Amino acid sequence: MNTQASVMESRLFPVVETQFGKIRGINHQGVKTFKGIRYGATTTGKNRFMPPQPPQPWVGILDAFDYGEISPQTPADRRGDYTNLIMWDAQPGGIGEDCLRLNVWTRGLNDNAKRAVYVIFHGGGFATGSGNAMGFDGYDAARHEDVVVVSVTHRLAAFGYLHLAGLGAPEEFKYAGVTGIMDMVASLKWVRNNISVFGGDPNRVMIFGQSGGGAKTSTLLATPSAKGLFQRAAVQSGSALRLMEPEAGTKSAQMLLDALGLNKDNIAEIQNLPFTTLLAAQASFGPRGVNFSPVIGNDFLPHHPFSPTAPPESADIPVIISTTLDDAAIALANFDLSETELKENLKRDYAGNADRVYQLYRDTYPRVTPYLIQARIATDRGFRNSAIKQAELKADQKGAAVYYYIWEWPVPTYNGKFGAVHGVDVGSAIHIYREPMTGCGHKEGMLMVERLSAVWANFAKTGVPNSEITPAWPAFNTTERPTMVFDLNTRVENDYRREFRMLWNELGTTGNLLG
Repeated sequence: MNTQASVMESRLFPVVETQFGKIRGINHQGVKTFKGIRYGATTTGKNRFMPPQPPQPWVGILDAFDYGEISPQTPADRRGDYTNLIMWDAQPGGIGEDCLRLNVWTRGLNDNAKRAVYVIFHGGGFATGSGNAMGFDGYDAARHEDVVVVSVTHRLAAFGYLHLAGLGAPEEFKYAGVTGIMDMVASLKWVRNNISVFGGDPNRVMIFGQSGGGAKTSTLLATPSAKGLFQRAAVQSGSALRLMEPEAGTKSAQMLLDALGLNKDNIAEIQNLPFTTLLAAQASFGPRGVNFSPVIGNDFLPHHPFSPTAPPESADIPVIISTTLDDAAIALANFDLSETELKENLKRDYAGNADRVYQLYRDTYPRVTPYLIQARIATDRGFRNSAIKQAELKADQKGAAVYYYIWEWPVPTYNGKFGAVHGVDVGSAIHIYREPMTGCGHKEGMLMVERLSAVWANFAKTGVPNSEITPAWPAFNTTERPTMVFDLNTRVENDYRREFRMLWNELGTTGNLLG
């Protein structure tokens, strides 16, 4: 019976049919939201450390009202201001190995609108986080930009990158060092096969992520099996040029097996342990003790993403690459650093070049704190060096265009002490006003959100990041080096901050820091 109540129910709780079965979401004032959708089967038991398997089809209708599980991980440290700034402890859904889930936001269902699609891979390095975090909520982008937004959760750390192939493990474990990336490819295949029922266009898919999400995007740009599953990409403060090699991956895996009391003869027993035991063993090394990240050198991930050249797998994909002015502030907590201490630290680190380094930064930034001077130095040597190199390699490939930006507008929260810190542009890309990075409705923050989200949407829709409210954005090349600067005075400058780039080219740089 088509009663008034049943009509209202179908509006409030829309149902769509995916390849595996029907799911029911919630209509939030015109944005249809589906959370916790399985794109893969549980990864527990015999599926642990194995390539992702499709979920079992179901009969009836499954509710997709709330987030699914996130990959096992230790909680974020609430004692740190940066954790509280980005609310990294807020990862709803519970933890477990049934974590191959994604979330979808859209304004239309089965309407053949062929909307551009955002697929977001979350930050947190390769070890923490989920697609359920507030910074990846797709409601506002779907509402304001009329795009379909997908956020993805996948396996992390040892659960996704335990390289057992070098330890005499049975043949079926040969992909254990890359299963987290395999999960991402599986999610993109789900998007290809299902996004049209959510009003999306499988031929206009933009993948992106910040920090660890940028590293994942960098990796997918070099993953043969991901070719054809996306048409644009963006890397925000996460330019991964190189990944882990087999020797290092084997060493990390051996350390975990030793902690678990396993060896070559009983290595398969690792599938029978509770996930809590595995996580405890991983955590016993401390936050920086053992690195579990994608391992190259197999047929799934044959080479480094951007070393020595840009990957041929994505030569036809246009890419946005970026950093923030103070990215490295993520790893610095000495907010009371004095000018004297800053100079002493520079002398310790740069010896005879200390005065030269100090003078360039202090002359250019006379009013910022010593804390932010050190953050900019560390950013230029790490995050920014990697991003510039990635943009150069992509431009030199002479394929699809690459666009480069620096975000300089500072976070107003915490009295501005963090500057333009790592992650300030995450929510802005998808039109989120209500988060601390942009001041939860702060007037200037709202302006910056409008600017970045406008170019993001147009890039997803057309492959060119232009908009009516920002200057024309030329593609990056290694001669003029056009750079979009996102600040209150958003503008394009050629070879922006050249003197800093030349300084560190001369003195030497360090690799990226992935938060």
